[in-house]
Amino acid sequence: MEPYGTGCYFEDLPVGKKFSTIGRTITEADLVAFCNCTGLTGELFTNHEYQKTKSVMKGRPAPGLLAFSFCEGFMGQGPIRGNGLALLNLEINFEGPVYLGDTVHCEVEIIEARISKSRNDSGLVRFQQRVVKQDGTTAVSYTSLRLIRRKSASANEAAG
Repeated sequence: MEPYGTGCYFEDLPVGKKFSTIGRTITEADLVAFCNCTGLTGELFTNHEYQKTKSVMKGRPAPGLLAFSFCEGFMGQGPIRGNGLALLNLEINFEGPVYLGDTVHCEVEIIEARISKSRNDSGLVRFQQRVVKQDGTTAVSYTSLRLIRRKSASANEAAG
């Protein structure tokens, strides 16, 4: 029996497939927790007076890595939940600012899918991902190569 709430298997992710994740609004609490957790405590993110008087950015910026992390969380909660075995490669571009109050989601396209040569139970899937803000602009774009479990391997485990 297939468990409820698991994500896609390798076979469910053909080249050309596109989907969008859920969205989330970036809050002050998110910024504070992320900056404290990662050590990104530069004045741009933690000092209101610096931001108002010395920064060229208008509004309260959040690190691009926070928006990227949200997108990775969206993927882990849905499309690759339970079947994503490893993140193998990442190429990332920060294209525009993210501010407190922005709502972001991830738009995804499968650009490569092939059976793993070293592991019979999985395949390699390359995702093209964009962190998109509520106004339609892209804040972060990246490609990720992931090891994804195959259905046939899961069926063999269940039978064995």
